[in-house]
Amino acid sequence: MLSHGGRRSLNLAFIGTRGVPARYGGLETAVEEVGRRLVEMGHGVTVYCRYGDEGADEPDEHLGMELVHLPAIKRKTAETLSHSALSTLHALTRRKQPDMVFMFNAANSPLLPLLRARRTPTAVHVDGLEWRRAKWNGFGKQYYRLAESLTVRWADALIADAQGIVAYYRDEFDSSTSPLSYGAPILRDLPDDLLGTLSLTSGHFHVAVARFEPENNVDMLVRGYRASGAVLPLVVVGSAPYNDAYTRSIHDATADDPRILIVGAVWNQDLLNQLYAHAATYLHGHSIGGTNPSLLRAMGAGTCVLAYDSNFNREVLSEHGVFFDDEKTVAALVEAAEAEPGEHRSRGLALQQRAASTYRWDDVAAGYEQLALDVAAGASRRGEASGRRNRTSTWHGELLAVPAQQ
Repeated sequence: MLSHGGRRSLNLAFIGTRGVPARYGGLETAVEEVGRRLVEMGHGVTVYCRYGDEGADEPDEHLGMELVHLPAIKRKTAETLSHSALSTLHALTRRKQPDMVFMFNAANSPLLPLLRARRTPTAVHVDGLEWRRAKWNGFGKQYYRLAESLTVRWADALIADAQGIVAYYRDEFDSSTSPLSYGAPILRDLPDDLLGTLSLTSGHFHVAVARFEPENNVDMLVRGYRASGAVLPLVVVGSAPYNDAYTRSIHDATADDPRILIVGAVWNQDLLNQLYAHAATYLHGHSIGGTNPSLLRAMGAGTCVLAYDSNFNREVLSEHGVFFDDEKTVAALVEAAEAEPGEHRSRGLALQQRAASTYRWDDVAAGYEQLALDVAAGASRRGEASGRRNRTSTWHGELLAVPAQQ
């Protein structure tokens, strides 16, 4: 069968995320945006989803994609791998098996031999440097480092969403990757009618959106803001399913400052879009990982971004971002944004233009399609690298900070 473009129509499976509709994070958004476009190109797409809350509606189809819902062990160390294992077994035992699998998260690398045994080619989206996250103990860090090595050894293709990730796999393993980033939703002329539910006014608040994890520096953001003389309130959107202690530390740091509003997770996408689009600034504390979808969303909304100074954030924001690396700088930047709103609005519009020209979902989906066609036809990087780490790599060691570009 041929796709709409006259090329082979493939049966593709997406495994390793929470699934769609996208409600949780960047990987899910990528699956939704890429998957729906692959369907429009004439391919069959199956997305493996985790069961949600008890009693929640679990649709069988979304935007032309077939959805398969399966359970997972609800523990930090087992949730991803347990769900991906069930998904892989389901994909390999159904009547119409996939021509190719997109696997997300290098932690799922132990499943690659199963797919290879059934001659199912696989591209692994390697995401960020997961082993550097503080939520993992010694065993967890070592597991993720081993999983990276196995992925390099066994995957037919590696997908990297940022040049920093491309550089990491090149320097650490002498391995090639396929650079495929994310797209940015361009949000213009949005209403502000939902802001009243939080007692907010357009242009008169700052916003931060992040999971409450140490690498996202939410505590740095709130302490820096608290030390500032800012007049506009700071709205903090986010939560953490497995980090109660860190969440408490954030609440403790803001408990007696009426300017700081912690609203938890916001599932209403219309409200979330209005928070991005009508904020005076968006504060982005993420320090590891590749291209961050929340950062792209703020750019697409035309909002000035104050970001943690890492090579990943500089790659995305280019010269239009404003960068910090400590609480004192956060305080100074927030005050400057309120003192010079016109300049910061201009920075936001420049970021929106960059997002519209550089981070396009149509281009990303075209890249995924070409990779799928190539890999399904037999192209594979398997065997080019042993999976052993280079002793001379500058990325070694758990305490090494992600280097910022000079």
